[in-house]
Amino acid sequence: MTIQTTRLSLAALLAGLTLTAIPSFAAAPLQTTSAPGYYRIMVGAYEVTALSDGTVDLPVDQLLTNITPEAVKADLAASFETAPLETSDNAFLINTGDKLILVDSGAGALFGPTLGKLLANLEASGYRPDQIDEVLVTHMHPDHIGGLVADGKAAFPNAIVHAAKADADYWLSQANLDAAPDAQKGFFQGAIASFQPYVDARRLETFDAPTEFAPGVHSLALPGHTAGHSGFLVESEGQSLLIWGDVVHVEAIQFAHPEVTIAFDSDASQAASERGREFADVAAHGSLIAGAHLPFPGLGHVRKQGDAYEWVPANYAVMR
Repeated sequence: MTIQTTRLSLAALLAGLTLTAIPSFAAAPLQTTSAPGYYRIMVGAYEVTALSDGTVDLPVDQLLTNITPEAVKADLAASFETAPLETSDNAFLINTGDKLILVDSGAGALFGPTLGKLLANLEASGYRPDQIDEVLVTHMHPDHIGGLVADGKAAFPNAIVHAAKADADYWLSQANLDAAPDAQKGFFQGAIASFQPYVDARRLETFDAPTEFAPGVHSLALPGHTAGHSGFLVESEGQSLLIWGDVVHVEAIQFAHPEVTIAFDSDASQAASERGREFADVAAHGSLIAGAHLPFPGLGHVRKQGDAYEWVPANYAVMR
């Protein structure tokens, strides 16, 4: 067989192949869901489960204060992010072995369809709402308390709910609701509706920090975002975790610029000062942090970086 004949034979073979139907496996429909939103770590003998309530797109270029919209966009771009910023809403479940303690409850039905996933993720993680013994509330904004109710009933029927007295006195006040501007009335209405089943069942208890809820689990006052804004310190066998609520909303900006505040702050100056104090303290001690609006699962450390700080997400690890 000559070289020319071989070339002709190969050409004929290739031509035949092009006429043969080759099945395509890329036509499967897109899978538009992710894995369930939970992640576990151990803090000493205590199991802590980060629970995602979902994400919400926040127009942070309009909401952040003490910074220009142009600077917001530039800082977001440096982290490959844009406004509106898809922002996590996280809660945390502490299993002490004797108690199941949930910190915050997500937004429930108060913040739109992209949130309200906490109950589903709680059950996916292996727990039921009726197993929760206590719910600790960092503060009474809707994305942290709306999940307390489902269809107007207590979502955690056997739980005692604990909230800072300063927040309860403010957000659960009918007089404050009546006096509030129309744009803010929804915050009060959401809080009152979310807590009413627990008030009726005498399962709402208020506290002043510091208060201990279980051995090694106690509150810290972190005011500014709201008057009663609280963190919860979890300590066991020489390890610790600080669940700090809304100390940070925008990781890409506020670690480098602790002075940047957000329109949701009740007292912006106090919130900025408290954030600066917390950054300095946790950076000095290497504390493990859990943040409500840090990218899920919201766990990591704060590191001093020159005159500013930076967020160092915790390394992914499996339970052993």
